[in-house]
Amino acid sequence: MRFLPGLLLPLVLLAACERAKQDMYDQPRYKTFAASTLFPDGASARMPPAGTQPRARGAFSDSTGGRKGGTAVQEDIAAETAQTNPYPVDLRLLKRGRERYMIYCLPCHSPVGDGDGLVVRRGFPAPPTYHQPRLREAPDRHIYEVITNGYGVMVPYADRIEPADRWAIVAFIRALQLSQNAPADGLPPDIRAKLDAQPETAAAAGATP
Repeated sequence: MRFLPGLLLPLVLLAACERAKQDMYDQPRYKTFAASTLFPDGASARMPPAGTQPRARGAFSDSTGGRKGGTAVQEDIAAETAQTNPYPVDLRLLKRGRERYMIYCLPCHSPVGDGDGLVVRRGFPAPPTYHQPRLREAPDRHIYEVITNGYGVMVPYADRIEPADRWAIVAFIRALQLSQNAPADGLPPDIRAKLDAQPETAAAAGATP
C-alpha cells in the first residue's frame, strides 16, 4: 500500500498535462479587430513577419498535438515547388479542377475560358483568352503562379485555393484549351470519320475532308 501514492502521482500529472494542452487552445484572446493597449498602434491584430507562410491545416492541425499535420504541410510544399503538374492527369483530377474553376475562375474567364465571363459583361476588365497561342504554349508553372500571386487586376488566390487544387485547375484549363484547339489527326477514328463527313467543320478543325 505504501507504493500506491507513487503510482497515483504519475496518473494525476498525465491528466493535468492533457488539461494544460487544451487550455492552450482555449486561452483568453482578443476578438477580431479589437483594440489593445499592448501595442503602440492600439490594435490587437498583428501583421505576420515578412516571408512567413501559414502552415496549420484542419481542426487542431489534425491532432491536439499538431503532429499529424506534418504530412499535409509536406504535400503543400511539394506542390508549391513543382515546376510541372505533380499529379496524374486523370478524370478525378479534372473533375476537381472543374469544380474549383467553376467556383473561383468562371465569373471572369467564362465556362470555356475565353475571358467573356459574367462580370466582364458587366464592365470588369476582360482577362486574356486561354485559347491564344501565348497561353497555350505557356508552361504549367506560369498558370499556377498567376493563380497563386494574381496578375494585373486579378487578385491572388493563394489564401483560398490550396496548392493541390491550383494544379487541378491548371489541368482543367489545359483540357479547355485542348477542347477548342484539338488537332483532327489526334481524334479517335469514329469521331474523325464524323468530322470528315462535314467539310465545313473539317476545314475549321484543320482536317482534310
